[in-house]
Amino acid sequence: MTGGATARHTAATGFTLIELAVALFIVTLLIGGVMIPLQTQVESRKLEETQRMLEQAREALLGYAASFGNFPCPAGAASNGMEAAGANHAAGANHADTATPPNPCPGGYHGFLPAALLGFAPVDAQGYAVDSWRSAATNRIRYAVSNHPVGGIVNAFTLSGGMATAGIPSLGAATNLFHICGSGTGVNPDLNCGTAQTLASNAVVVIWSVGQNAASGGTSAHEAENPNPFGGTADRVFVSGVRVTSGANEFDDVVTWISNFAVVTHLIAAGQLP
Repeated sequence: MTGGATARHTAATGFTLIELAVALFIVTLLIGGVMIPLQTQVESRKLEETQRMLEQAREALLGYAASFGNFPCPAGAASNGMEAAGANHAAGANHADTATPPNPCPGGYHGFLPAALLGFAPVDAQGYAVDSWRSAATNRIRYAVSNHPVGGIVNAFTLSGGMATAGIPSLGAATNLFHICGSGTGVNPDLNCGTAQTLASNAVVVIWSVGQNAASGGTSAHEAENPNPFGGTADRVFVSGVRVTSGANEFDDVVTWISNFAVVTHLIAAGQLP
């Protein structure tokens, strides 16, 4: 009898251990099932927050242009959220007879959003706006303003009085400014979207976040079109595409832009254009 009781006890104990293992397995599955959606929700919130920030930056830039009649120059890496050193919006105003008038933005047509200049918040300790991933300087919001001639006016969008001098017909007809493409595959560098989908060819301003993968800058041909901390082309072609977080088609940049029509509408309303 003692032997039978021992056998029954051993069987019961074994069954309990099996049950425990199964229970632990099920709990692991449940936790995994909860954690993955939770992580997805966190990333979705960060994406939405960044999109809102870019829209706020868009409105701040339009407000600046409505107030001053030109767009600000991009901030540089050492300008603490102000325009890069050497910015002078009146630089070319008295050089209409010069083939290559001085550049109002000698620091370049693309860089960081001049958040401190715009009074944009929030900013980091150096005065730069950062996206919702907030990974040090790599996640600073980027900004580019077209330096292509309009109506015969060089740097019309950053030159003081440049847009007013170019005039509404020329501003409205400008269709070879920044090109926003749906893919980086098939584009004609510095020219147009080529065989890729054209989302816009009349973007005066582009504002973008390099996304969660800012630490690497991305590896795909799509992200390589947008200037980022680790490279990217420095031309008039940008990409705004479907979010892909890994693989050969990786793309997590968040991009928005301001068309020439939006600029004209805002400047007319502000009395900067007749």
